[in-house]
Amino acid sequence: MGNLFKFKPGQEYRVVKSFSDYDGLTHPIGEKWTFVETNFVPYDDGLTLHVLKDRVPVIFRFQWRNAEQADLIENFNAFVEIGSTLA
Repeated sequence: MGNLFKFKPGQEYRVVKSFSDYDGLTHPIGEKWTFVETNFVPYDDGLTLHVLKDRVPVIFRFQWRNAEQADLIENFNAFVEIGSTLA
């Protein structure tokens, strides 16, 4: 597992390798957001990443299945890096 479950609320993160979420939305290199929380729904292997993007609440959805975003979830630290801590 990558560091997705070790993200800290209020920490800014920056995309360093483009990826697409479950809804097909592309998150390009340079995209920045502030981590809020994650939720996992075992029934559908659904993982929801709650962030603030330009201070607006945004949800990124993922599915932890091999045919979907399992590799992305398990190696999330290869796709994002820590930015600054927002006060």
